[in-house]
Amino acid sequence: MSINDGGPAFPHDGQHNYTGGMTLRDYFAAEAMQAFIGKLVNGDETSSALIPELSYAMADAMLKAREGA
Repeated sequence: MSINDGGPAFPHDGQHNYTGGMTLRDYFAAEAMQAFIGKLVNGDETSSALIPELSYAMADAMLKAREGA
């Protein structure tokens, strides 16, 4: 089963066609990771080993929500 990566996060700007780079899934995970790290820095006891796993779980949930939109 392949993971829905959402395609390119920044596919084009109207004039140029970008290829490769960050997927939408990676972009969502990076944004979620900032929030999780912010909570860790502010005294939350969440293990830093869980942050990437939680970030991608959040990204997958956001991509799934977009499918229903």
